Amino acid sequence: MAITRSKIRKTRNALKPCLPQASTTDSDHQLTSSAERIGSNDDILTEILLRLPVIFILQCKSVSKYWEWLLSQRHFTLRLDKLQISPGLFIRNNYIPFDVEDRSPPPFRRLDFCPDLNGIKIVQSCNGLLLCCSDRGRIRDRKYYVFNPTTKQFAIVPPVPGGDHARKYICFMGLAFDQTACPHYKVVCILISKKTKSRPVEYLLRIQIYYSETREWKTNNRFCHSDFPDFGKGVYWNGAIYWPSKFNPWYFDLNIEKLQDLPLPLSVQKNCSRPIYFGESRGHLHLMDTVGHGSDTYLIIYEMLADHSGWLVKYTVELHKYDLPFVHPRMIQSYWRSTNFTFEVLDVVRGEKEEDAFMVLKIWHSIIRYYLLDHSFKTLFVMTDRSLVRIYDDAHRYIQSLSSF
Repeated sequence: MAITRSKIRKTRNALKPCLPQASTTDSDHQLTSSAERIGSNDDILTEILLRLPVIFILQCKSVSKYWEWLLSQRHFTLRLDKLQISPGLFIRNNYIPFDVEDRSPPPFRRLDFCPDLNGIKIVQSCNGLLLCCSDRGRIRDRKYYVFNPTTKQFAIVPPVPGGDHARKYICFMGLAFDQTACPHYKVVCILISKKTKSRPVEYLLRIQIYYSETREWKTNNRFCHSDFPDFGKGVYWNGAIYWPSKFNPWYFDLNIEKLQDLPLPLSVQKNCSRPIYFGESRGHLHLMDTVGHGSDTYLIIYEMLADHSGWLVKYTVELHKYDLPFVHPRMIQSYWRSTNFTFEVLDVVRGEKEEDAFMVLKIWHSIIRYYLLDHSFKTLFVMTDRSLVRIYDDAHRYIQSLSSF
């Protein structure tokens, strides 16, 4: 005999008077008991909290002293930092989310976490921390800061030893931080001066390192070089700071505290120019170069091998095959008998999945997110400030981090 839904409903209705009715008090007691069991189990509580947005995790610290203690523990902050959540990009004082539908508030409205008469600007982003400095004034008078935009914690970096005379020779300041390896950060300073005034001219390089653990500067080795080194914008990855300059491609290994030669891909060596992009994402170091000419131009994104022995081709983008130049015609500049693409690559971001990888481009006054595998794209932001002509050095990725120092 078939059992229909109507018969099942009639059977249930008939059984209802026979079933004991749980009182409201008992139900509330069960809920309270369940909540207490979850709240007293650190593993379950951690798994739940890790699935919340960072802004809510920070708010949860005020629930109780125990929650504040738990959310400040290194094992919790490490698990969150390993996720490498990158929701957006800082361009000078502007915050641009990678998701145009993201309605969450920006990490900060202005860089005014510390009073500085000369204003504050971002120098470098490194695994959730920002290295900032005075925006105006002489190099020797600049103040440097380490700032966590997620927790709003900051620290003032003490001046480089040697007074004004030493500080006027600063040519590079960079941040080295990876909480998965060490909870403390380092600031690397390179000073350069002429060793001799006669020809051939030799340059003296001095490297000094600030350790947040001891809050002291340490003078590293000194060495001479025949050419004026072009350090430019350094990138921290895998325990070292890298400079892919066209004349002296180097990296400074912080484990042995020595400068090492950085091998570059053959296409970059042939061009004798600085790569159009160099950066790190989710534990991968990327370098981008252009190949071809005119309408046949395409981009090659290389990834460095973990042992520094060379590079592999990770992505290839043939610009003329897709719709981007047609939607943004200002990307194409035509001259007599030639056509060129004009754009800036601001960032390359890897996702949890391979298909989530994208790059951020500036085309004229538009900021574009371009996915590297399916070649779809979306406009993130249109700049109204006409003074933002070239902004590559002013673009810094935001990574959410609960790291404290």
